[in-house]
Amino acid sequence: MSNPSEIAVKKPVSVKKTILRVLLYFVVLDVCVITLYPYFAILCTALKNRVEIFSGNTILPVTALWSNFIDIWSRAPMARYLLNSVLIASGSTLIAMLCGIPAAYALARMKFKGQTAFLGFVIVSQMFAPVVLLIGIYQVMQALHLTDSILGLIFINAAFNQAFTIWLLRGTFMGISAEMEQAATIDGCNRIQAMMKVLLPVAAPGIVTTLIFIFINAWNEYTVALCLISTDTLKPLTVGINTFNGYNMIEWQYLFAASIFAIIPVVILFMCIEKNLVSGLASGGVKG
Repeated sequence: MSNPSEIAVKKPVSVKKTILRVLLYFVVLDVCVITLYPYFAILCTALKNRVEIFSGNTILPVTALWSNFIDIWSRAPMARYLLNSVLIASGSTLIAMLCGIPAAYALARMKFKGQTAFLGFVIVSQMFAPVVLLIGIYQVMQALHLTDSILGLIFINAAFNQAFTIWLLRGTFMGISAEMEQAATIDGCNRIQAMMKVLLPVAAPGIVTTLIFIFINAWNEYTVALCLISTDTLKPLTVGINTFNGYNMIEWQYLFAASIFAIIPVVILFMCIEKNLVSGLASGGVKG
């Protein structure tokens, strides 16, 4: 039978844990509200008419106008904008991964002269924002006759995401034991076969995480696309929704309705790779 004094000692500890847990839930709830409120405001504005938006009486619409989500497809070539964004983001991700995986593998498994200098160059290249290099980018694209083209945007987005790809995947590969590849070579595989059949399947969480971040960066890119693309049918969704931002009037309900269509693909993508995201980030930071 338990001693009454022991029960008295355990009770305050239990109360303390309960209080800490309640405080933790309260903090998490506050963070969630602060994070999700802008999206809630966007949705509510997208369901209003022009009079309600400028009256500003309440955040909730008096009458939800779901027709706003249908009207934007007739007022602008939204399907074309969406297709352009998918092509740019997918193409940029594919090129960045095809170039980044071999480079990250070489940096993780091979020793060569200038390796430290190359790694430093990779980090430094990540420090330059596209805005800083915008004039140079335009001149290069103009010399290559890639201005006002989707292919030009694919190459630019792939280039600006290359350093991030190499750095994160290098950490992922270094976190995997080299003995696994050595065992594959003993079984008759060459270096490339060992990488394809052994290393890449094990590194799948890190690869998926890198892929999703590249896709999102390319999907959200705005400044370079705005400067390079002048043909309306070649604009990505981030630039195309400016159609509702006129010189004399901003159609907020249509602008926010189009913004929701730009958010949905990224949300769906995150839901699909949610399980791999945390493990991929952890594996990429093992030996950075």
